[in-house]
Amino acid sequence: MKVLGVIPARYSSTRFPGKPLAVIDGKSMILRVYEQATSCPGLDEVVVATDDQRIEKHVLAFGGRAMMTSGHHKSGTERCSEVCREFRENRREFDVIVNIQGDEPYIQPGQITQLISCFDSAGTMIASLMKKISSGDELFNPNVVKVLTAAGGRALCFSRAAIPFIRDREAATWTEHFSFFKHIGIYGYRPDVLMKIVQLPPSALEAAESLEQLRWLENGYEVILKETGFESIAVDTPADLLKLTNRK
Repeated sequence: MKVLGVIPARYSSTRFPGKPLAVIDGKSMILRVYEQATSCPGLDEVVVATDDQRIEKHVLAFGGRAMMTSGHHKSGTERCSEVCREFRENRREFDVIVNIQGDEPYIQPGQITQLISCFDSAGTMIASLMKKISSGDELFNPNVVKVLTAAGGRALCFSRAAIPFIRDREAATWTEHFSFFKHIGIYGYRPDVLMKIVQLPPSALEAAESLEQLRWLENGYEVILKETGFESIAVDTPADLLKLTNRK
């Protein structure tokens, strides 16, 4: 199985402009993500997909591979699809495309390996990861996306709300009565599926929750989730970066 890792990295951000170039303990965020990704033996190639020449120049300077992509993409999925199309036009095919978040500088190679293993099954269209929630702070935080799965790890629903609702129990005790899971935002796609899902029109459910994966589910594309024990540490704001730098 031949696997391409794509790290979408855009410069403009309302909450944190220039985030990929932010420095964490002496290294840029994008360099840390790239190093973690290239440490995964399951990835045959890794490329940073960006819309800004400053990021491209920086990646090339540290010896990485970068590809300029459109500045009109609305998601990392769309940016990954452009990279996939470019490789195909150059007669380079991959069995799986992995979308690696560019704002998780300490992503573990083991997480990427877990994700890739979902595609050992020929029927897997899209795959992602989830982690068990142990605190009410996470469960009721709308910035933490929750996921419900059926047998075999097939996603039933994603939501910013705490799902499912536990009837006749105090909310503070919900995690004692049900195993809740949060979504870890790394994705793998079959190339043909990737090229199709970016053509789907936005859906009302997606707009309500601001979660693109709901569009895929509504259109019949299965998402397989595998449980991980690794914690996800994303940087969305300068305050997050400060916490991460001072975590020791």
